[in-house]
Amino acid sequence: MSMLRRGTVSVTPEINRTMNEIPNRLVKVRSSEFQVNPRGEFCARSKVAATAAAVTLAIALGLVDYLTGREWAISALYLLPTCFAGWVAGRLPGFAVGALCTGVWFLSDILSGPMYQHPLIPVWNAIMLFVFFFVVVWLLTAFRSSHYHLEQTVERRTAALRAEMEERKRLEHAKLQAERLAVVGSMAAQVAHEIRNPLGAIFLNLDLIGEELNVFVNSNRRSAAECQALLREMRSQVLRIRQVLQDYLRFARMPKSERSVVSLKGFLEEKLNFVQPLLDQKHVDLRSTLDPNLPPVYVDAEQLWEAFLNLIRNALDAMPDGGNLTVSAQRNGAEALVSISDNGHGMTEEEARNLFVPFFTTKSDGTGLGLAYAQRVVNEHGGRIDCATAWGKGSTFSIQLPLAVGA
Repeated sequence: MSMLRRGTVSVTPEINRTMNEIPNRLVKVRSSEFQVNPRGEFCARSKVAATAAAVTLAIALGLVDYLTGREWAISALYLLPTCFAGWVAGRLPGFAVGALCTGVWFLSDILSGPMYQHPLIPVWNAIMLFVFFFVVVWLLTAFRSSHYHLEQTVERRTAALRAEMEERKRLEHAKLQAERLAVVGSMAAQVAHEIRNPLGAIFLNLDLIGEELNVFVNSNRRSAAECQALLREMRSQVLRIRQVLQDYLRFARMPKSERSVVSLKGFLEEKLNFVQPLLDQKHVDLRSTLDPNLPPVYVDAEQLWEAFLNLIRNALDAMPDGGNLTVSAQRNGAEALVSISDNGHGMTEEEARNLFVPFFTTKSDGTGLGLAYAQRVVNEHGGRIDCATAWGKGSTFSIQLPLAVGA
C-alpha cells in the first residue's frame, strides 16, 4: 500500500544473521494438527492450536518488521496469520488476530523512529490496516460458511438421490418379479384347473367304491376294514391336493378388490373376537393395543382379514405349547402400522430369507402360499409387509397401509 511507504535503511550483516535465525523461531504448523469433522468444521482443539499459531506468526512478523526497519514493506504478510485464524478458528478469532497484527505493525512502526510528516499518519495507517483485515476476515469467513453450507446441501441431496435410486431399483426388481410370476401364474392356473376336474371324478369314484365295500361288511369284515382304511388314506390325499389347488387358484386368480373406508380399530376388534375361541383352544393369550384415534384406511376388508388370518395362524403354529399373541395398530406418519407378534420358536436365517417365496413351507401339511398371498394382498393395497424374527424369541410381522385420502 502506498500509504505505508517508508524511508530506506541499510541492512547490516548483523541484521542478516537475525533474518536467517527468524524462520527457525517460527512455529511450524502441520496439517495433521488440525482435525476436521465430517461436516467440514474444525474441532475446538484445532481452533485453539490455529489461534496460537496465528498469534505466534504475527509476533514473529512484527519482530521481522522491527528488525528490518523501513527497508522491507511486509505489511501484506500480516494477512497470513489473520486469514489463517479466520479460516480455521472462525470470525471472532480472526478479528482478534487481525487486531493483534495491526497493533504489532503499529508498535514496530513507532519503534522504528519518526519518519512521517505528521504524527497521526501511523495511527491512520493502523486504522486503515485494521479495517482492511476486518473486511478480509468477514468475507473469508462468509465464504467458508457458504462453502460448508453448500457441501452439506450437496451431501443431503446426494443421499436423497442415492436413496431414490435404490428405491427405483427395488421397484424395478419387484416389477420384474411380478411380471414373471404373472406369466408363470397364468400357465400354472390353467394346469391347476385341468387337474381339479379329474380329482373331482376320482373323489366321486372313491365314494362309490366305499359304498360298494359296505355290501361285503357281513361276509368278510376283516377285508372290508382294510379296504376302508386304504380308502380313507386315498381320500385324505385327494383332499390335500384339492386344498393345494384351491389355495393356488385363489393366489393366482385374486379377485378384484372391493375397497371401502374401514376403521382398523373396530375391524380388528370384531375379527379378533371371532378367533378368540381358537386362541383359547391353543392356550394363547391375546394382547391387543389398538389406537382409538387411528384414521381409517381404504381397503378390501375381506382380503385384508384373510392376510391377517394367515399371519395369526402362522403365529399359533409357532407356539404349539401356548404363548402370547400381540396385535397392535397405530399411526406411522401417513400410514397405518399393524403389528402381529408372537413369542414362539422364531425362524432360522434360511426360513426368513424364503419367507414370502410361494410354495416354500416348513409345515408337513402346508401349501406355502399363505404368506405369499398375504404379501400380495398388502402390495395390492399399496402397502408393505416386513418381518423381524429371532430364533427362540419369536417373530413380528409389520404391515404398513396407506391411510384413506383426507385422513
